[in-house]
Amino acid sequence: MQPRSGQLALTAALAAGITLTAFAQEPGLLGAFAIRSEHPMVGGLSAVEITDGGAGLVALSDRGALIRGQITRNGAGRVVALALAEPELLNAMDGSRGGRAARDSEGLAIAEDGRMFLSFEGDHRVVLHHAHGDTILPAAEGFTALQPNASLEALAVDAEGTLYTLPEQSGDLDRDFPLFRYANGAWDESWTIPRVGRFLPVGADFDDQGRFYLLERDFSLLFGFANHIRRFEVTAEGMAGGEVIWQSPHGGFSNLEGLSVWRDGQGRLVASMVSDDNFSPILPTELVEIILE
Repeated sequence: MQPRSGQLALTAALAAGITLTAFAQEPGLLGAFAIRSEHPMVGGLSAVEITDGGAGLVALSDRGALIRGQITRNGAGRVVALALAEPELLNAMDGSRGGRAARDSEGLAIAEDGRMFLSFEGDHRVVLHHAHGDTILPAAEGFTALQPNASLEALAVDAEGTLYTLPEQSGDLDRDFPLFRYANGAWDESWTIPRVGRFLPVGADFDDQGRFYLLERDFSLLFGFANHIRRFEVTAEGMAGGEVIWQSPHGGFSNLEGLSVWRDGQGRLVASMVSDDNFSPILPTELVEIILE
């Protein structure tokens, strides 16, 4: 779900004066690299995966485009160049290009065996993506109760291949987020993620120790976007912990979405996020990276 365009324009103008200061003071900031392309489908980025030890990028647009790229980094590990390939256009459930809502792709997860999964919040679904089409996974019963334009925003896969997805909206400020887990051809809907105030899920991933990370976003009309990352331990009973391990102030960054947690050649745990510009010339499209450990 996106804030309205008028709100975004006003927020961008109000937040512009504090953005550079926030960048300079942000603890652990590895870099914020502007993504530029003349291709009309490169924008509205909603998910990201960093591959090949930091040298590869796979991003997802919320208008149904999969974007791959090659990253060049300097000695400090910061991105200095990004070469993008021609975007791959995704299809609606019926195999056609469909309308915008049918192609509202929001979540991206790549398993250790290379399988790629995508989640959509227009027609609520999770798919196994192939080069020439998608295999739609069976729908969980709880998908029918999800809100339009606020459903399967975050998607992650663990080392065993179990998928985890949750919607952007829980339905109420004091209601936990439902967590859907898919393994062995079936969904489990018994787990939840506790809600923290107005923050809403926009990205998820696992690290190399099996810990679950959730990127969440808050939006203020006057002060802009704020984000934080929570870390959970996966137990037999459900998600444990959930402490906030990184948080940006309102206006510190733009509309961060998508989360890729990976370890670089120096052994550092890095969180990579992309900013969704909503295809607006006012908001930036960036790859923002934070050192978590």
